[in-house]
Amino acid sequence: MVRSVPLPRRPLDPAGTGPEGAGPDGRVRGWYENELGWATVPGEPVRLSVGDRFDVLEVPAEAGHAALDRLAPGFPVAVHGGTGGRMRLLVAAGSAGELLGILEWLEWGAVPLDLTAIGEGSLMEAPVPAGLVPDCGRHGPVQGAAVWLRPPVAGCEVETSLPTVSALGGAKDAPDLVRLVDTLAVHCHRVRLGRLAAQPLAFS
Repeated sequence: MVRSVPLPRRPLDPAGTGPEGAGPDGRVRGWYENELGWATVPGEPVRLSVGDRFDVLEVPAEAGHAALDRLAPGFPVAVHGGTGGRMRLLVAAGSAGELLGILEWLEWGAVPLDLTAIGEGSLMEAPVPAGLVPDCGRHGPVQGAAVWLRPPVAGCEVETSLPTVSALGGAKDAPDLVRLVDTLAVHCHRVRLGRLAAQPLAFS
């Protein structure tokens, strides 16, 4: 359930010397908590609490990039670099519990897909906001770090832009969760078939 009142703002230390402003992690944490009102978890790297303001759909980055070409822009998307990079797409809180039912309804239930949902009680590494750490977010992931491909906009009601099941009372302009899942499933399946075709044949 989305909170109607944002979390209390923590004081920022412009010099970066206090507990909340010490180094890049302190600035990243301050941006999430003060600008977006999203809860973070103590420790490094900075991690976000999932299931309160948003849930997450995770797919191979290759499938995610192909799917985004077919989808309207507007909702936040993060990528995690490194070998076998992953893409995480933010969706409305509560959507993780809808994934299996949607896949069954779309007749994807029996197909092995590298498409997973992250929901309430889980954590995700906080993507580095562009501009807070030098060179992060401008040219893609840096040394495997998670960065925003489509960042949330500070000062806006981010949650109203997240894909949702319309019947659950999502905003009229929010992207359709069913269409998003179907598009992701198609491209996850294509990526899997491509990888299987690229494997060498085994002879006995």
